[in-house]
Amino acid sequence: MAPDGKMDNARGLLAALAWQVEMGADEAVSEVPGDRSKPATPATLSPESRTVTPARAPLPDLPAGADALAARCDSLEDIEHALAQFDQCPLKRTATNLCYIDGNRAARILIIGEAPGREEDLQGKPFVGRSGQLLDRMLGAIGLDRHASEADKAALITNVIFWRPPGNRKPTEAETLMCLPFVHRTIAILRPRLILCLGATPAQRLLGTTQGILRLRGRWLNLDSDGETIAVMPSLHPAYLLRQPAQKRLAWRDFLAVREHLDSGR
Repeated sequence: MAPDGKMDNARGLLAALAWQVEMGADEAVSEVPGDRSKPATPATLSPESRTVTPARAPLPDLPAGADALAARCDSLEDIEHALAQFDQCPLKRTATNLCYIDGNRAARILIIGEAPGREEDLQGKPFVGRSGQLLDRMLGAIGLDRHASEADKAALITNVIFWRPPGNRKPTEAETLMCLPFVHRTIAILRPRLILCLGATPAQRLLGTTQGILRLRGRWLNLDSDGETIAVMPSLHPAYLLRQPAQKRLAWRDFLAVREHLDSGR
């Protein structure tokens, strides 16, 4: 039998691995294991500096009712009203409130997370719990504020799921697809300068890829929306950063890239 200390360590490692899988960190940073006994060979081009298009993964057909309802919306107010009447998503029956959007609706940057948690469900707004507080601090560090009155300094925040999954579990593919037409319509109406995706789920669903967030993050990707190309930066979810503080350095690089992109006028 293993000593107690080793057993505790193994349980801790398994718990950390389970959390990373739950938050979408489902790949190693490198494609193959590296030999750490050899000196590293510098890359000719940093992954953070490349704009790429990830491998596409086919998605199931979108729900006809949601697609048609979203298409009839001409404003964010229309979408919010439509979601209040939309009953196809089963999460609505177990949630307390609809959590659609928060921030300045004239902002140049749209931030998309995964799903509401307990505090979000109670307040009816996305990213207002511990994860949201961390997100606000990170935005503040690059001169952005969701409540800023000036569009250039503001941010608008939403999720790919608008109702809290029971127990904060990961949304199913079917649940995500129920909400996805409204996410696409939100983007088409807003026409943001760029989109910041927090976590694997929004990045994978918007970009149609199965790549994990550790491979996607830090790279400028392109989303075609209603005939326009919008720059997308995938990054790590604040909830993951609260459990893995050492990874904040990666998220910080992504946020600096967002700031540089906004300043460039592209």
